[in-house]
Amino acid sequence: MSDIMKNIKKSEILVLKDEVSYQAGQIVSKTLIQNEALSITLFAFDKGEEISTHESKGDAFVTCLDGIGEITIDGQKYEIKEGESIIMPANHPHAVYAKETFKMILVVAFKTQES
Repeated sequence: MSDIMKNIKKSEILVLKDEVSYQAGQIVSKTLIQNEALSITLFAFDKGEEISTHESKGDAFVTCLDGIGEITIDGQKYEIKEGESIIMPANHPHAVYAKETFKMILVVAFKTQES
């Protein structure tokens, strides 16, 4: 069986927001887990960067690690700050925009055949 968690140290205390760095004019991402049931990714958005409106097959749990982001779900905008979280429900249009530089962790849970 392969190691499910990648790109991150194990058995040591981590500061997640330090695991991904800001880069001018870009969105930087670091995948920690990616399989048929679960996806966990860290993101760092430069101010003004965005992920345009799209849908996901899984429920997406976002937690802001730094800065200020704007999450749009079904056309409704939500401002999210450090320590705050929101769920973007599966099969609903959503988008992410960095009102300021913004870091987040995205956890997406997918329905599998066994669930």
